[in-house]
Amino acid sequence: MTLWNVGGETDPEVLRFSAGDEYRLDQRLVPCDCRASIAHARMLGSIGVLTADEVTDLTAGLEEIIRLHAAGEFAIAPEQEDCHTAIEQWLTAEVGEAGRKIHAGRSRNDQVLTALRLWQKDALAEMDLQLETYRTALSARAGELGSVEMPGYTHLQRAMPTTAGIWLGAFAEAAAQDREILASTCDLIDACPLGTGAGYGVPVFELDREMTARELGFARVEENPIHAQMTRGKYEAALLALFSQIMFGLNRLACDLLLFTTREFGFVTLPEELCTGSSMMPQKRNPDVLELIRARYSVVLAREFEVRSLIGNLMSGYQRDLGLTKAPLFAACDITLTSLDMMRRVVEGFQLNEEACRRALTPELYATEEANRLVRKGLSFREAYRQIGEKYRPGTAGDIGRSHPEAGLEDRP
Repeated sequence: MTLWNVGGETDPEVLRFSAGDEYRLDQRLVPCDCRASIAHARMLGSIGVLTADEVTDLTAGLEEIIRLHAAGEFAIAPEQEDCHTAIEQWLTAEVGEAGRKIHAGRSRNDQVLTALRLWQKDALAEMDLQLETYRTALSARAGELGSVEMPGYTHLQRAMPTTAGIWLGAFAEAAAQDREILASTCDLIDACPLGTGAGYGVPVFELDREMTARELGFARVEENPIHAQMTRGKYEAALLALFSQIMFGLNRLACDLLLFTTREFGFVTLPEELCTGSSMMPQKRNPDVLELIRARYSVVLAREFEVRSLIGNLMSGYQRDLGLTKAPLFAACDITLTSLDMMRRVVEGFQLNEEACRRALTPELYATEEANRLVRKGLSFREAYRQIGEKYRPGTAGDIGRSHPEAGLEDRP
């Protein structure tokens, strides 16, 4: 039976339609809901709603559910709808009347908000760890390969010389910046909504919301109860924007590597263990992981748009639409974490072909350097630009027949 059933019959098809995949998705939230329920029970004990023995029994029961969940032995039945019902019914069966008392002073609205907020904090902590591991790998390879010269590109055309250190360092810096965005997202969501009820507070009980916030490790309480409900979906969108940003950086590095691993470029070689083969062409070694990372940026971005679309045009207060924000949040988080780990493996494992990079440093890449040297000798930049531009105009002698960067650059140090 659902928590909200007070008699009467609801069509079973309506129940199935309303619950959807909630009972499956909520398996992730079981430990978080138990942690929040332990804090809530202790707070209820402190204000005299529960006895000390009831708090002890409930705490032991909730800790047992966490243990069962970790062992894969705590199930949520489809008819229970969500983890909150499953947990309360387990407690009532195992602990007795105290299980029926624990919901005092809260709604399923602030209960799910709190469980989600705890899950989000845990997810961001794991994301930060993965992001820093990826950034460290980039920095290490940038240091190792820093002096290797290679072409830089604009408009997909060779533009100016750069180094592997600068190229990889750019992605390391982007990852460091993403960690700053992650930190600000952590600050945004670090507020405890427990005690705001269904969005309009909890009458009669003098809840100690500061106590539950402290117990759960939140920096503050979510003060306005209506705003607490308005954060549902809004905070999910904030996390998804972060995930999209991280995936954007991975996407761009994947695009570089996909180009650089082609035979036409040959700058980069992936180890065989990171490649797949062809069922028909025995010579093929395919960079599927990079193609999938490139594609999954679009998948995560679509999840962000999905949530932003779901929460648009809703009045203040809870709406059932908000329940559909769980699935895209969980999916995008999984994709981002696995993509970070895979790209870290690529960064640590690829080989840079220094000879191929050197051969690609053809003389025209030093045209800006040549123009600037003429300026240092007294020529105006526009005249120097014209002269060097004419030298390397397509079809001229400066444009052909040179394969070494020093060719024709006698005044280059």
